[in-house]
Amino acid sequence: MRAGVDQHVPVLVDEVVRHLAIQADGLYVDATFGRGGHSRAILAKLGPRGRLLAFDRDPEAVREGTNLVRGESRLTVQQANFGQLGEVLTAHQVFGAVDGVVMDLGVSAPQLENPDRGFSFRTDGPLDMRMDPETTPSAAQWINAAEQAEIARVIARYGEERSARRIARALCAARSKQKISSTLQLANIVEQAVPQRHPGKHPATQTFQAIRIFINKELEALRQCLEQFPDALKVGGRLCVISFHSLEDRIVKRYMRDHSRVDPALARLPVVPDSAQPRTRLVTGAVHPSESEVADNPRARSAVMRVVERLR
Repeated sequence: MRAGVDQHVPVLVDEVVRHLAIQADGLYVDATFGRGGHSRAILAKLGPRGRLLAFDRDPEAVREGTNLVRGESRLTVQQANFGQLGEVLTAHQVFGAVDGVVMDLGVSAPQLENPDRGFSFRTDGPLDMRMDPETTPSAAQWINAAEQAEIARVIARYGEERSARRIARALCAARSKQKISSTLQLANIVEQAVPQRHPGKHPATQTFQAIRIFINKELEALRQCLEQFPDALKVGGRLCVISFHSLEDRIVKRYMRDHSRVDPALARLPVVPDSAQPRTRLVTGAVHPSESEVADNPRARSAVMRVVERLR
């Protein structure tokens, strides 16, 4: 069945389950619960002694998770950022005892389709964009207060937008006349500042991506999580990360590559010390959705999954 606009369909579910190599009595972590798609697939493979710990920074996702927890003693759901992986596992006394972790870095359909969250310009809504509405600042607060140079830097760095300076100038000019407070207001300013270059792609797409990533400190959280994960896993434990744009995938790819090879500075030594030996091994190259999955769920088109396994 084709995904509806208000329905979140998780991507690469079968591939996640296969590459996690789930053991019936294992301990697994879904660090981006969303609406529980990957969690349900993992639970279906666990036996009565298996356990799944799931968390998400979005309180709406956690509230949704409480419905799944009812009658499911193997599952624990709580609110946390995936950058807090080590902290959460330590609090549950399972740090170093995990058999597998999955992270789906995409924005969920309910987040995109709810105009009150401010993630999308398909319909007008408050310019918020916060994964956790209790954090500050919102996108509107930042964009109405930041220096023009900072706005340009954020749009260029996190949106890889070539017209970042032009967009920043337009935003500062517009806010001097009227506060920028809604998604369509922001999208219209960008559209007027930047001519459409790609048919079917709104000129504000990369600007919205950039502001969302910056406001939620998404790349910082990703780096924090990756630095913690080897120690969080058992030997033989696996990490599956699903990315949706080049910034995320570049970080994941580089981290997994660097930790799955001997330190290049020491590789030519007659005897490579243990401290320079790789801590992980690459399980597979980049995994992409099948054509049939993309046909059923167009959101999956840009997804790429990478998997590593802890060695020592």
